[in-house]
Amino acid sequence: MLLFAAWFIDYADRLVINFVLPSIGDEFDLSHSQQGLVVSVFFLAYAVCQIPGGVLADRIGGRRMVLWALGAWTVCTALTGLAWSFAALLVLRVLFGLAQGVFPPAATKVLVERSQPQERMRANGLILSSNSLAAVFTPLAVAPLVAAFGWRSAYLSIAALGVFVYVALRLRLPSPLPDRRSLPSATPGADTKALLKWGVLWRFAAMMFGYSLIIWGLSSWVPTYLKDEHGVDLHAAGALMAIPGLAAALATVVGGRWVDGTGGRHRRIVVPAMGVAAVALPVMANAASVALFVALATVAVFAAALCYMPIMAVPIRSLSPAHIGVASGILVFGGQLAGIVAPTVMGVLADAFSFHVAFTFLALGPVIAMVMACLTPQDTETFLAGADDRVRTAAPAPDRTNEKEPA
Repeated sequence: MLLFAAWFIDYADRLVINFVLPSIGDEFDLSHSQQGLVVSVFFLAYAVCQIPGGVLADRIGGRRMVLWALGAWTVCTALTGLAWSFAALLVLRVLFGLAQGVFPPAATKVLVERSQPQERMRANGLILSSNSLAAVFTPLAVAPLVAAFGWRSAYLSIAALGVFVYVALRLRLPSPLPDRRSLPSATPGADTKALLKWGVLWRFAAMMFGYSLIIWGLSSWVPTYLKDEHGVDLHAAGALMAIPGLAAALATVVGGRWVDGTGGRHRRIVVPAMGVAAVALPVMANAASVALFVALATVAVFAAALCYMPIMAVPIRSLSPAHIGVASGILVFGGQLAGIVAPTVMGVLADAFSFHVAFTFLALGPVIAMVMACLTPQDTETFLAGADDRVRTAAPAPDRTNEKEPA
């Protein structure tokens, strides 16, 4: 529940910009390309911090890093509501990204330290369904705030919620489960270097890039598209975006339970689900009506969200708490690169051509995910076969209770 709340605030803070971007664009007279840059600079800073954040979490503790990140980004959220110019907004967005960037690997480490390998993806699916529920809550809450008090009020309100969650985490987070494994001694940084050089982790990160290209591309530009192309106001756009948000929340939970039931074999889920998304996105891009656009977006988001937990399953089920910070940082880094690419590229395409071309570009995401699903190990044994000796020594024994032989 505590991690769910922290992730909910994390994601809501990030999503606010997508729903106030038209208001910010009007106030500071920004083009679509400049608006895309406002979104992308956050992801640039966020991506840069993923691996260093994982290193820090492994060395000084996941709990400490989670609390530091939550406190720092809550301050940045409040300050964003005070931005006085385009340049100031960019600087605050960078600081915001740096603060939030260390959170995902630290939060993953906190979960792994407090769960057994065979239950991690179900637990993580429940926790990260908060992202999709935040995608439902944020527009519904932001729209009336912006209408009544302006876009700045949204940031100040979310910051207040951040303070509440920070206090709850600080007081109530339980202790880690006992871990009796001991690692052989090594020079400082040796494990980090081994993980960074492990090519298979980067292939999983590329799969996360493909998934995130869809999610961040749609969440960044759909509200602006509905306003500019169809005259849909912010209230209505928020209600419409709640539909794919609820679908994604359900799919994230289902995907986590499903992949635990297959022993972590992600290819069985990723290839067919991303195949559906690859077909739905280009059709959606050329939909003539708002209803058809939202229906196809819901199909694409549901299919993609089914893959969220499966993409992370093998590394998170296989690695020890001692290495999960850096490893998860690598995975999330891949996803955040998509957060840099999608908003800016789509903004440029929308200015140069049309939103139809910009949304068609997103079909590249599921193709990348399907290819990487076929190029990554499907179980713990195969995954660890190419790992460093210390990584294999520390890894928990695989649980085969729910595993089935591959067809």
